[in-house]
Amino acid sequence: MNRSPVKIRAIYADTDAMGIVYHTNYIRWFEVGRTELFRDMGILYTEVEAAGFNLPLTQVYCHYLLPTHYDDLIFVETEIAYLKRASMKFAYLIWDEKREKLLTEGYTVHACTDRAGKIIRIPAVIADKTRSFYPNFKGE
Repeated sequence: MNRSPVKIRAIYADTDAMGIVYHTNYIRWFEVGRTELFRDMGILYTEVEAAGFNLPLTQVYCHYLLPTHYDDLIFVETEIAYLKRASMKFAYLIWDEKREKLLTEGYTVHACTDRAGKIIRIPAVIADKTRSFYPNFKGE
């Protein structure tokens, strides 16, 4: 599978009083990874929303293996774990600067809705571009 890597440096505002990155910032980094994966696939969130689709978060899981500290450079790797009729799951790995130590792993699941919040089928453009980006992608 293609994993889209994004480089991020932990800033002071990301950390707690102990100088360790606060746990909710990893979820924000997941979003950065997801947005950049879509960009790599040729999909812009703004265009998805302009077409009347939303991808609200329905589940999040984050397993913290090792701490990240102020000024650490990390890599967020993101891939699509599955694409179902009306939802998709993204998997994330967060590595240290040298990509030797896995710091965090997790996933998010997103439903597809229309502007009114009704669950609908994943748009064809997302499904098609997912299959193009992941040639051996099976879907569900």
